[in-house]
Parts: sequence; C-alpha cells; structure tokens
Amino acid sequence: MTAVTTWILTLSCPDRPGIVAAVAGALAGLEGNITESQQFGDPVSGLFFMRVEVQVDAPREDLTRVLDPVTSAYGMTWDLDVVGRPLRTVLMVSTASHCLHDLAYRQRSGRLPIDVVAVVSNHTALQGIADFYELPFHHVPVTRETKAQAEAELLRIVGETDAELVVLARYMQILSDDLCRELDGRVINIHHSFLPSFKGARPYAQAHARGVKLIGATAHYATADLDEGPIIEQDVERVEHDDDVAELQAMGEDVERRVLARAVRWHAEHRVLVDGRRTVVFR
Repeated sequence: MTAVTTWILTLSCPDRPGIVAAVAGALAGLEGNITESQQFGDPVSGLFFMRVEVQVDAPREDLTRVLDPVTSAYGMTWDLDVVGRPLRTVLMVSTASHCLHDLAYRQRSGRLPIDVVAVVSNHTALQGIADFYELPFHHVPVTRETKAQAEAELLRIVGETDAELVVLARYMQILSDDLCRELDGRVINIHHSFLPSFKGARPYAQAHARGVKLIGATAHYATADLDEGPIIEQDVERVEHDDDVAELQAMGEDVERRVLARAVRWHAEHRVLVDGRRTVVFR
C-alpha cells in the first residue's frame, strides 16, 4: 500500500466559475484530504491563483491522472510537489557575509526548507563561512571580459547540481539578460530599499547624509529589468536622527536577512505565484 503523502498543488488560470469545485472534486476521487487551501482571483489580470495541501494515499502518477482533465479544461499552469521537500539551492555571494551566514544557519537548524548544493562567489572572502557550514564553494571570478564565461560556469554548476533555485545573497554583479531569461522564475535577489533611493557607492553614507527616516530591503525575482522583477517581500526599519552610518548599515543588514529568509522560505514552500509584474503570496 502506498504511504500517505502530503502534496502541494499550485495553479493559475483564467478566472471563471467552478475552478475550486473541479479541483476539490478531482482530489476527492482519490479520497484526498485537503488540509490547507488558499485562492485569489485578480480582478486586474483576470487570473485565478490557488494553493492546496492535500493528503493522499496514492502516488504522483494517480494525482496527475485525475488532475489532467481539470487542468486541461481550465487552461491551468500548475505544479505538484511534496510538502517539506528541501529545494536544491545555489547561493551566490560576493564579500558581504550576513545573508550567507543567515541562510546557511537556517538551513542547518531546519528552519528553511532548502538544500544548499553550492555557494558561488566572484571572491574568495567568504569561503571560510562555506567551509564552516560544509557547503561546496566555487570561486568564479568575473570581469567585463570574462562575464560570458563566468555565467556559463554558473549554468554548468546549476545543471550539475540539479539546482532549482538561485539566491543572490548580496552578490554584487549584474546578471545578463540572457541568464535572467535562462533562469526565469528561479532567481531571488535582495537589495536595500531607501526613500529616496540611493545607488552607487556607499548607499548608507548617502542615506545618512540625507537624513532618511526609513531604511529597508526588497526581495524580488531577478529579471532582465534590473531590480524591477516581481516583488516577493519587503520590510523597513525606522531611523533616528542620532543613528550613525555604522548603525544604519547594521540595521540594513538585519532587515535584509529577515526579508531574504522569508522570500526564500515562501518560494521553497510554493507559496509565491507570479502574476505578471506582481506576485501572489499565500502566507
């Protein structure tokens, strides 16, 4: 007898009546027990989104068989995975260590459903951290002249490790348009968020000089439009007038850790569905 497995079904399709009933009916045909269900109909895009957790005493093939007529009838884009399965993940870093430390610790302590299969960096400064957490480290230097070769090496590592997710954990290189298209929907980036926005060198010093009152972080999917991919999560910290640059940077790093960890966890738990330039996040 097949062991009872809890599955996650995610789907999107043009919104119309009967979708929830059709999905529930198909799962009921296998005596599936729905333990969690969330749905959202976007009146702007006209799309319907759904995430279902269901306990079924049946293999994937049987689930696919009963779902195929429904997904075809409603024109669904859908995915099926086992609850809690760690997502094979590549972390990309440069010299800032706070996000690497945080994600590696959360993975080791069982608080993040990912399996870090590689750490890729254009520097060697963080190799000691990867070694401490027993994570494979790959030094892939990048220059203007070697960018294409470096990205080819990254794709080789992704393919060789069968990675499902790439996290730019303060990786200070811009990915090419071709690479973003190749890994579409599989790359999460984190960057600081200031009001107003400060780009270039020493953003915290710039923010301090302007006397900002809020600093924060944004986690989003990487696309060919730099820092404009669909947003997954954001958070902010209030700044006081007597906070110096070092204190702003410490607060910024802390909020970056939190925001990135939440975004990675929600993605790994299949809680994030892309809705054009936006996301639907079933928390």
